[in-house]
Amino acid sequence: MDRIPRSNVVHKLEKRSLLIAINCIAGLSIFFFGYDQGMMGGVNTAVDYYQTTMKFGHKGADGSPVIDNTLLQGGIVSIYYLGTLMGCLVGGSFGDRYGRIKTIALGAGWAVIGATLQCSAQNHTWMICARLINGWGTGMLNAIVPVWATETAEHKSRGQFVAIEFTLNIFGVVVAYWIEYGCNFYKGGTGQFTWRFPIAFQIAPLLLLFAICWFFPESPRWLVKVGREDEARYILGRLRGENGEDDGKAEAEFQDIRNIAELERKTAKSQSYIAMLFGIGSGKLHTGRRVQLVIWLQIMQEWIGIAGVTIFAPTIFRTAGIPNSQVQWISGLNTITYMMATLICVFTLDRIGRRWTLYWGSVVQGISMFLAGGLATIGLQHPVGSAAAKGASSGAVAMIFLFTATFGATWLTVPWLYPAEIFPLEVRAKGNAWGVVGWSIGNGWLTLLLPVIFKALEQKTYYIFGIANVITLPMVYCLYPESNQRTLEEMDLLFASDSIWNWEAEKNFAILKEQNPELVQAAQRGASVIDPETGMPKTGRQGSVSRNMSLDVHALQAQRNEDAFEEKQTFKHG
Repeated sequence: MDRIPRSNVVHKLEKRSLLIAINCIAGLSIFFFGYDQGMMGGVNTAVDYYQTTMKFGHKGADGSPVIDNTLLQGGIVSIYYLGTLMGCLVGGSFGDRYGRIKTIALGAGWAVIGATLQCSAQNHTWMICARLINGWGTGMLNAIVPVWATETAEHKSRGQFVAIEFTLNIFGVVVAYWIEYGCNFYKGGTGQFTWRFPIAFQIAPLLLLFAICWFFPESPRWLVKVGREDEARYILGRLRGENGEDDGKAEAEFQDIRNIAELERKTAKSQSYIAMLFGIGSGKLHTGRRVQLVIWLQIMQEWIGIAGVTIFAPTIFRTAGIPNSQVQWISGLNTITYMMATLICVFTLDRIGRRWTLYWGSVVQGISMFLAGGLATIGLQHPVGSAAAKGASSGAVAMIFLFTATFGATWLTVPWLYPAEIFPLEVRAKGNAWGVVGWSIGNGWLTLLLPVIFKALEQKTYYIFGIANVITLPMVYCLYPESNQRTLEEMDLLFASDSIWNWEAEKNFAILKEQNPELVQAAQRGASVIDPETGMPKTGRQGSVSRNMSLDVHALQAQRNEDAFEEKQTFKHG
């Protein structure tokens, strides 16, 4: 393939080894994302950061920083998410127009600038601007990397690969916590090195990502979309294999992608962000509904409690009655538990599906948050150091550990995987960007308010998180169709129903699959769409797009009746 440089790894690797290489690069981006989030937890405990540099805090009697302006503290953290919101919209649009690889490089380069400005900040205004820029780069990466990973993976193991990437995401959180914990021992943790070095450390993976992403293949689905079908077919062949039991698999998937791409071009009239948000001109693709689903899934991911635990873990453990001298290492142990728990999702997500993963997560998380709030209250009602206080505080900490582990095994991955799966090829990067918008809104809103909420409610804040978990149960049951074990090309059929309810979507999906099998079944069968006698693609119901292709059940039924009548007339006059 002449248009793909010889230095590209697609010429040297194939099948699972190529997929693993792609997901390592995607994982490097996700590692940076996790590190960048976890980093602020340690920065928020650095006395010099608030007292000397930001100048709105002082050292408390127990050695912990006392914040004089909690709204400004929350603003410095939350402005990052305004940056991710803007960055993801730019990244989604850029990614759909210029490709996944170029967007990854742009996002990594932009984030390097933001990280450099953060670690050199001299006051809170400088830090606010730097975090805004850093968030912009992160938003671009978050909009495009999950899309690139899902578009190259097979539908049977798509969830597993993305789950592995998010293990690296939490590994980034772990690395951030323990680097900051170690920095606290340098000169007693009182100097600027305590917080400037952890911020600067994130530049290393970003530079590595920028340097090596150019050696990896573009998404074959994006290549089909822009008319570079020869390149797309070659890359698919390397990803799926061409010999033995793999013979025909790549060609079958390639034909599915072409069919759906043509259908989407006929169905959707507008592809702007505003049109997507309100579903203008999307017809039976119902992009407006999909946008709302991914936005609210990401918002609820933050409000069920993880944003507070990740960024304000030291504050949470103090409200549970843990002395300041133990807070930092307990927070670090919590992140290790978090990372190990993500491995559960690797083995369960493709087996039990996205919906059941969210169900059991919400139940355990909700119980954990209610119990954490109750036990922390009991602990604070008893004298400090008493057996009752220690027992209740330990129980509250155990519930926070349980919550974090459960989140890592469930809600961490699905809200990032779902947006990358369900959108049409024509707007997939933009669709995933809407998911990042939801994540940015949920995080920004929550991190801005959390310092104020913790100050007003203290340990009772856990009850808010518990209630949010309860709300997610009927929300997922009623509104979110299952995407597990379905190809990306099947998603247009899954969301073709005019009803918002999941059970109607599934019923409509079954009808469409039965009445129009040429759209998406080739890749699922793994059967070849090449005629063994002619060596050419099969036509009609096995290969290229048929004239009857539609997402409208009523139109399909009318066409079926018309075809049956024509067959009857032909037989009658034959």
